[in-house]
Amino acid sequence: MKKTLKAALVLMLIVSMTWLAACSGNAKETAGGAAGDPITIALSPWPGWYMWYLVEEKGFFEKHGVDVKLEFFPVYSDSLQAIAAGKVDANSQTLSDSLAPLSKGIGLKAVLVNDNSFGGDAIVSKPDIQSIKDLKGKTVATELGTVDHFLLLTALAENGMDEKDIKYVNMTVNDAGPAFISGNTDASVLWEPFQTTAVKEGKGKVLYSSKETPGLIPDLLVFRDSFVKKRPEDVQKIVDAWFDALAWYEANKEEAIKLLAEKAETTPEDFQLGLDSIKLFGIEDNIKAFEKNDDYTSLSYTGLKTADFLYKLDMVDKLDSVDELFDPQFVNKKAGK
Repeated sequence: MKKTLKAALVLMLIVSMTWLAACSGNAKETAGGAAGDPITIALSPWPGWYMWYLVEEKGFFEKHGVDVKLEFFPVYSDSLQAIAAGKVDANSQTLSDSLAPLSKGIGLKAVLVNDNSFGGDAIVSKPDIQSIKDLKGKTVATELGTVDHFLLLTALAENGMDEKDIKYVNMTVNDAGPAFISGNTDASVLWEPFQTTAVKEGKGKVLYSSKETPGLIPDLLVFRDSFVKKRPEDVQKIVDAWFDALAWYEANKEEAIKLLAEKAETTPEDFQLGLDSIKLFGIEDNIKAFEKNDDYTSLSYTGLKTADFLYKLDMVDKLDSVDELFDPQFVNKKAGK
């Protein structure tokens, strides 16, 4: 555990140095900062983020007069490094993965909630494991410091357990899924589409999922703060295009799912399973998420709870507030507020 934590901290230091170099001018930003340059949005394998292809394919960027290039990253962590290095203007990423840069004083702005995980992150176990308590002494894999690690610790805590009660293995989701399928772990904590693959090919079952912790795992569109300051009109156009695409999706689900399944290189049936595991956020959902409340419906509340979790792992500096990360102006304008 100490060795994996040290490796994670070294990786974080490298990413932080990349950020600091970019912000001080020692690293060349190649994304579109000047007016008229294409805007690059990064995305990774996650049902809610594939919706950006619907925005693109159905012409909603064009409708709003904004030039956007989508860049797909098969390995999610690579997208985090891309926005850190200024290679993209925006990234589709979780709230938890936006906190380390924030704790270092790095400028990011979350302008939109794409979705909340509602079963899309889960502990997938062997069929003979009947409960979380049955994980005692078992090998469980997930990536240190991620939202799925947070989900695992939450499930253990609810059952009077902690990480010392299991044989924890630090693995990326790209490795943890195949490890479960091959029988090298008793359980792995996975997100979609890795979760569905592990259940099908590994003959596993969902033992515990984000359905039991609604609001714990929000997925966001996050821009570099410098971009938001330079080109707020274009950010507004992208937010507007997103909501137009969601409205089109609701009216044309069969066609939309077929298109998105092709992008995800899966069947419409399997892609539908992925969509069933999330809650896509419309305008009113976004308005509520950006408000301050004392539960997981609030980004502010969820962010601070997640920051405390990461602080205890020595993965972020102490944060007394996370509100600097959130910029609801674009959602509010779309809603006419």
